[in-house]
Amino acid sequence: MNTLTTRTADATGTPWTEIGLGCWQLGGGWGAEWSDEEADRILESAYVSGVRFFDTADVYGGGSSERSLAPFLARHDDAVVATKLGRDGLYPDGYTRESLRKATDASRQRLGLDQLPLTQLHCVPAAILRRGEIFDWMREQQSDGLIRRFGASVESVEEGLLCLEQEGISSLQVIFNLFRQKPAAELLPRAREKGVAIIVRLPLASGLLTGKLRKDTTFLQGDHRNFNRDGSAFNVGETFAGLPYETGVELAEQLAALVPKDLTPARMSLRWILDHPAVTVVIPGASSPAQAEENAAASTTPPLPHPLHLDLADFYARKVHTHIRGPY
Repeated sequence: MNTLTTRTADATGTPWTEIGLGCWQLGGGWGAEWSDEEADRILESAYVSGVRFFDTADVYGGGSSERSLAPFLARHDDAVVATKLGRDGLYPDGYTRESLRKATDASRQRLGLDQLPLTQLHCVPAAILRRGEIFDWMREQQSDGLIRRFGASVESVEEGLLCLEQEGISSLQVIFNLFRQKPAAELLPRAREKGVAIIVRLPLASGLLTGKLRKDTTFLQGDHRNFNRDGSAFNVGETFAGLPYETGVELAEQLAALVPKDLTPARMSLRWILDHPAVTVVIPGASSPAQAEENAAASTTPPLPHPLHLDLADFYARKVHTHIRGPY
């Protein structure tokens, strides 16, 4: 069994493994047929590879992602699960003290936990965040022992900065990758100053940064890479980092010239994120046990050389950022 590097989660000093597992795909969240057995194999592969942080949401697979985690968590008391609430039946204006508590209770039941280690507001509209009362309701849940910590998953730097003004927030979950570098300038340093953990989702830009996707690649009907390319279902930034698909494929092909010979595009992309000290944990998804194992290996990869970081920043500035759509 491998041991991964850990990073301090928040002001409490709690350690999280710097590579986690994003569980959106578990339970058929990307349109594929899943069995509990297959989900368990992926979870166990990640665990054996050293992963101890697992991110899910009540809306993933209509709750099936959380349910698939329950037996795994029952076997591994050192695994940390982070879930999210605020989309299923609440978005865009159904946020009340009672609806949030009901969502938390449902997640506790599905996960088989008396207390949630971390729950996150799931891409709540900025207007709701500005009002502030939603954070009071989360603090109340924390005081009542329903949750240990609370955080927020956000779509934009503006939303992240709003959340950082709130007392007691433990984490921010953001989209951050080689094709979406904006958070590095202000949001990540501010979070580090305040002792707030940064959880990075979409580290491989929905697969673009693996270098394996082509313009003629097809996706299942229920896969967001098929139905949300232009943001028709939710924020376009959640799919291919907000890039038009064909443009993203072209950029990934150009980026291949910068990948060191001893690394894969995915390994370089994950290592680039880990080289930012404000990042606490990166949560790539996995559709197979082998993929979970490969993702975990980024933790043992040496930091990228400084000249390569400069080249990657230049690549983003010159070729990528003008193509990004959606809140950023």
